[in-house]
Amino acid sequence: MRERDSSCGGMTARGAVATLQDSTDVQCEALFASPLQATDAVTAEMAVAEIRRTIQRLGPEGCACRMAQEFGDHPEEARDRMRWARQVTRDLSAALGGPARCAA
Repeated sequence: MRERDSSCGGMTARGAVATLQDSTDVQCEALFASPLQATDAVTAEMAVAEIRRTIQRLGPEGCACRMAQEFGDHPEEARDRMRWARQVTRDLSAALGGPARCAA
């Protein structure tokens, strides 16, 4: 079951068990909210470290809020950044033999 998070209207997982998709989504949102850029030569180690730092700094809800704000303010750029973040997250999953375990 999901419930609304009043801080930004996002959705949060309710209960102790988060699904694998929730974890992947949070990591993608954290990468989106991070200072890394698509033009950077991002290694798996860099991406995992930055995802971890961004989640620790903003929290999962803060990452989702930052992403939502960018989609509202700059939809085309946000679309391209999300495609990049999803690709990096997929590459991490493949490189690590499963979902990147980098959530705080």
